[in-house]
Amino acid sequence: MVAVISIDEPRHSVRMRARWIRLSHAILAASVLTLAFSGFAILMVHPRLYWGNAGNDLTPALFELPISRNYQHGGWGAPEKFGPDTGAAVTRVRTYEIFNQNSWARSLHFLAAWFLVITGLLYLLVGAFSGHLWRNLVPEAKELAPSRLWQDVQAHLHLPLPRARGGPPYAPLQKISYAFVVLIALPLMLFTGLTMAPAVAASYPGLLDFFGGAQSARTIHFFVFAALMLFLIVHVAMVVLTGFKRQMRSITLGD
Repeated sequence: MVAVISIDEPRHSVRMRARWIRLSHAILAASVLTLAFSGFAILMVHPRLYWGNAGNDLTPALFELPISRNYQHGGWGAPEKFGPDTGAAVTRVRTYEIFNQNSWARSLHFLAAWFLVITGLLYLLVGAFSGHLWRNLVPEAKELAPSRLWQDVQAHLHLPLPRARGGPPYAPLQKISYAFVVLIALPLMLFTGLTMAPAVAASYPGLLDFFGGAQSARTIHFFVFAALMLFLIVHVAMVVLTGFKRQMRSITLGD
C-alpha cells in the first residue's frame, strides 16, 4: 500500500507513513501465511470440531473434516472402563500412528502468532494516531448506502478491471473487507487462540465463559481462519486483475 500525497503534507512525512505501512504489511502477510500452514497441519492432527468445553476422539463431534489419515481412521482397540462402576469413563487405545506426533506445527504456530500480535498492535496504534485507520480503512456512513455498495459490486463484475494505483483511497468494498480483517477477524483469532491455551484460560476464565468453552473457541477459530483464507484468495486475485506489477511495486517499493 502507498499513501496518497496531500498538498499540505510534507513529502518526507508521506514517505515515512508509507514505509511503516509496507513494513507491517510484509510482516503480517508472512505471519498469516505461516499461521495458515501450521494451523492446517494442526487441524490435520485432529480434524474434528466440537462445541462446548470438552471434545476428543471418543465424544461426538460437531463435524469432521476429511483431511489427513486421522479422519475416520477406524483404528481403535476395544473400549475399556477406567473403573468398575457402571458410569465410569471409557477409554480406547489407538492402533495406528497419528499424524504429527512431535507437535512441530503447534510450536511454529505460536511463534508466528507473536509476530502477528506485536506487529498488528503496532499497526493499530500507529494507524489510529496517524489517522490512517479511520481515513483509509474504516468506511464512512455514506459509503455503506445500498446504492453505493451495489455500484461498487457492479464495477467489480466487469472485466477487465481498471488499473489500480496501489494505495488509498479505497473503494467501499475494499474498506469493508480491510476493516473486517483488521478490526474483527484478527482480534477474534487472537482471543479464541488465547482461550485454547490452558494457562491463559486458567488465569482468565472469563474467556471460556465468553466463547462458551475451549472447544467452542477452537471451532470459532477455524471458521474465522476460513474467512481469512477466503479474503486472502480474493485479495491476491484482485491484485492480479488490477495490475500485478504495479501493485507489487507499490507494496514493496512504494512507487
